[in-house]
Amino acid sequence: MKILYAVQGTGNGHLSRAKEIYAMLNNRVEVDVLISGTQYEIDFDFPVKFRCRGIVFVFGKNGGIDYLKTLKANNIFKIIKEIRECNLSDYDLIINDFEPITAWASYFRGDLNCISLSHQGAFVSKKVPKPKKPSIIGKLVLKYFAPSTTRYSFHFKSYDKNIFTPIIRNDIRRQSIKQKNYYIVYLPFYSDEKISKVLSKIKGVKWKVFSKHSKEAYSVKNVKIKPIANSNFERAMAWSSGVICGAGFETPAEAMYLKKKLLVVPMKNQYEQACNAESLKELGVLVLPSFNKKMVTSISEWIEGNTIIDVDFPDRTQFIIDEIITNHIVATELSERLLQNI
Repeated sequence: MKILYAVQGTGNGHLSRAKEIYAMLNNRVEVDVLISGTQYEIDFDFPVKFRCRGIVFVFGKNGGIDYLKTLKANNIFKIIKEIRECNLSDYDLIINDFEPITAWASYFRGDLNCISLSHQGAFVSKKVPKPKKPSIIGKLVLKYFAPSTTRYSFHFKSYDKNIFTPIIRNDIRRQSIKQKNYYIVYLPFYSDEKISKVLSKIKGVKWKVFSKHSKEAYSVKNVKIKPIANSNFERAMAWSSGVICGAGFETPAEAMYLKKKLLVVPMKNQYEQACNAESLKELGVLVLPSFNKKMVTSISEWIEGNTIIDVDFPDRTQFIIDEIITNHIVATELSERLLQNI
């Protein structure tokens, strides 16, 4: 029994989750890992057998994706070449976290199960909160970016069958929780300069900004800028008074698990984050439409408040992995044996 675990390498969330999932898979089966994409800053301690360039997204500095740089960073012919050259013949199953190369290679091969195990898979369900203003392109991207035969997914609540609450990394679960006199900020789609100009308007508050754009630490008034790469982000979050971040998945989930005040700013024109924002609003999280000087009053009021979101995110990672193996490998092997004996 051999599994290929394919992980999207854009952003840090997929790989953060992969640390836990790989360990649980490795407890049960022989597993190889493939990562496509290059936009991540975290270290991981599991072996990676295959690396692909995949489809690259480039964060901008004004609240969203830099579409011009993203277009320049991708070559459709190279993407097609990677899909065509992706050999899956050694594997009984593909477990895919929104990774397009293996998903499309499996799709064109047609005889191999590709199981989605991702946050993005949750948005197919009609029970998951979504913005009132629909995004046809956003829906198509979430549905077809990494096609799969079956979906198991994660969200802030178990909205539907096979939608589980977030995987919280052991690095987070083991943190000692304190409340020191500072707030942390992680908004990689805004420039450090823009963030500093807004936060420095709020006097008497210490800010620690974790940056994708800076390689050196420096300060602007009451704002400290620190490179996210090789930083102790987990401890800083566990010891903070609150967290400001994008409306992604991993960081908001971890902040809520750590019982931190949470404020999110969705990335512009990013349907997944718009959907996440709707779910977070329902939970009681403050969602701002953008991050600029007009939001200073709202941020100040959030600091003065003490809204902590009560969540229950039990550790069910091994259960989920065992469910997938039972349903898609053990059940298949039993069916094949029965057919052979008829």
